Parts: sequence; C-alpha cells; structure tokens
Amino acid sequence: MTETVVSLDLDGVGDKAGLMDRCARALALPDWFGRNWDALADSLADHDLWPEEAVERGRVIVVRNWRPYAAARPAEWETAREVFADAVRATTGLTVALALGGSV
Repeated sequence: MTETVVSLDLDGVGDKAGLMDRCARALALPDWFGRNWDALADSLADHDLWPEEAVERGRVIVVRNWRPYAAARPAEWETAREVFADAVRATTGLTVALALGGSV
C-alpha cells in the first residue's frame, strides 16, 4: 500500500489569508474550516476529514513553492511550520514534506 500524497502549492501566496485559502482548497477542508492556525491544526489531525484509505495507508502533504512566502512573511511561516510539525507529532501516519525543488 502506498500513502496518499497531496500537493500544497504555495505559489503566489503572500499572506496568512492566502495560505489558509490554499490549504482549504488543496486539503479539501470543509466549508466550516475557520481559516486560522488552531483550525488548521485541528483539521490536519482530524481523521474524519481524510478518506478512510488515506488514514490507513498514511498521508503525505508536500508543500511546494513555500520559499517566497517564507521570505515575505517569516513570522507567519514559522507559525505554519510549527502547526505542520505539531500535527505530524500528534497524528499517526501524517508526513509533511517541504519540497526544495521547483516541482514534485
């Protein structure tokens, strides 16, 4: 069995609102997603938001084109990294990978 891989492409994201919108779309988060750090953390850890087979096999979120956002908004990016890292530590089978190249 292979993991479920989701690409989170941050190309063109310039602020927290844009990041939250991109997360909502790429991760297929529900309409009630609160678009804040706590809501993102809760969503990443919520097994009910992922298809059952993805939970069983494991989930990989590949964050692409993150460097411009990180450079433009370093404090926000640090918070985003902390949210991703906390979710990985707290959630079985979740991996968040930062792509260093231009494509995945």
